[in-house]
Amino acid sequence: MRLEEFWGVGPKTREVLAEELGESEAIAAIEAADSRTLVNAGLSRGRATRILRRAKGGEGMDVLATRDTRDVYKDILDVASEFAVTRHAEDRIRVLTPLRDLSAIRDRLDTVLSAVDAWRTLDPATRETVVAAFETHDSVAGGDRSAAETALALADAGVSEGAFEGITDLDTDALAEAADALAVLGDGAVGEGADDRLDALREQYRAAEELAANQTDLSETVQSEVRGTDEFRETVLDQIAADTGVDIGRVRDAMPSDAADAAGFLGETLRTLTDDLRAAVDDRETEVAATLEGAVEDAREDIDAAVELVDDAAFYVSLARFAVAYELQPPTFVEDRDTLAVADARNLTLLAESDVQVQPVQYGIGDHEVEFAAATAPPSGDRVAVLTGANSGGKTTLLETLCQVQLLAQMGLPVPADTAEVSIVDVVVFHRRHASFNAGVLESTLRTIVPPLTDADRPLMLVDEFEAITEPGSAADLLHGLVTLTVDRDAVGVFVTHLADDLQPLPDTARTDGIFAEGLDPDLELAVDYQPRFGTVGKSTPEFIVSRLVADADDHTERAGFETLARAVGEEAVQRTLADARWTN
Repeated sequence: MRLEEFWGVGPKTREVLAEELGESEAIAAIEAADSRTLVNAGLSRGRATRILRRAKGGEGMDVLATRDTRDVYKDILDVASEFAVTRHAEDRIRVLTPLRDLSAIRDRLDTVLSAVDAWRTLDPATRETVVAAFETHDSVAGGDRSAAETALALADAGVSEGAFEGITDLDTDALAEAADALAVLGDGAVGEGADDRLDALREQYRAAEELAANQTDLSETVQSEVRGTDEFRETVLDQIAADTGVDIGRVRDAMPSDAADAAGFLGETLRTLTDDLRAAVDDRETEVAATLEGAVEDAREDIDAAVELVDDAAFYVSLARFAVAYELQPPTFVEDRDTLAVADARNLTLLAESDVQVQPVQYGIGDHEVEFAAATAPPSGDRVAVLTGANSGGKTTLLETLCQVQLLAQMGLPVPADTAEVSIVDVVVFHRRHASFNAGVLESTLRTIVPPLTDADRPLMLVDEFEAITEPGSAADLLHGLVTLTVDRDAVGVFVTHLADDLQPLPDTARTDGIFAEGLDPDLELAVDYQPRFGTVGKSTPEFIVSRLVADADDHTERAGFETLARAVGEEAVQRTLADARWTN
């Protein structure tokens, strides 16, 4: 495969990668999902992520059949990446895509669950130590040294299970020596602090250079204090040795025997001395570098193991922290039937963005065997559900939650439900309500949602308020057709609508569910039971909304207008709602 054949690698990107890495190494980096190498070569992290996501999960990306499905996928990655303990771990999270191969899904899930179990066993102090070790790790800029130091910190923390398996197999003594060596080795030069003798020679060399740059001042100082050639020579000898710290014998060896005058004598002495010191520094640096490089080479196997181990541990620890934070649980995968069923499911976006209590819901379509609470158990066998009910009743949120569960499960990750039963699908067709009323939107919507339904072997349909894009009569006919087509295609799906009565009769394997508003709370906020009631048409209950508008109206004229609406929707119901709210208050 040629470099330019990868998605996202245009002429400019190819030129950068080929120049910095060479074509074969660039291809190897993409095939290995090595974002670090691509970033080091000059690509932005975002571009590297997009290229790798397509390269490693192209088929998985095809699961995301609509823009709204892709938005849910990106939201999942945004939430999960908040728990990344390194930049490289965040990149790897953002490269995760849904999978279609069940064995690959289970392999990933097993590894993630092992990391979750290991993370849960750590006490808070150890968790902080581990996170701190990763926070100082920079796999891109730090390279081998950063990996070695992080591996040593993890070893000191005493972690060895799950994501940390392999830490105890490292030779920590050799790794520590290599880390110290790498700390002072850089671009062929040896840094300060690596060797006392080298540091002393460098300091002497710098001092000699400074004297050479200011030799006129030194000459005037010496000549003002002495008389005669011999006394001048001895005074220069003592002064240079004192100012540079150089052994007096080395200074004497640098002195010329036949200088014509004092200035020439001093200049020749300093030139010879600095040349001698420069050579001594180079020789000592070569010797020290060889020793340090030897320590690194001796530990090469452990360093390479540490690089891979730290990157993998950071990735799986990040996913474990995400799973523990949101109490995610492993889904159960089924192969012999089509289903998506959840018990006590929570919407991940609401959990991430809101401090309010999120009401768990029970829901299921297809043939499921989840153990639900008896009062809220959805019937098994219905391939399609038509979901109806109150405005702001959580219907769209339920669709989004089901989409999140399906995508997380196919990404090989635990899901936001106490129990979930999932069958693998080829595409997820999630379509939110878009409040545009024109023929162009209707056509584009149909082009978006119908081909995946007819072309894929196992599509999942999650369609919200289809009637919002055309007139109610036509919408009911089209929606009935979509429900029928979904059943005929042996697909499963949920369709949200306010037109349930107009869809009758539904196919045998389709049912109608309803969400109900229960009134207003003391703050005149709509009180909704977000748990759908199965086999029941939900009601929009506009009297609750009108009741709140009547209660909130300050202007007399405005209030009179809302009271007219109250009479239209049922004045008795409005008054009863207001009375109940006041009584509760």
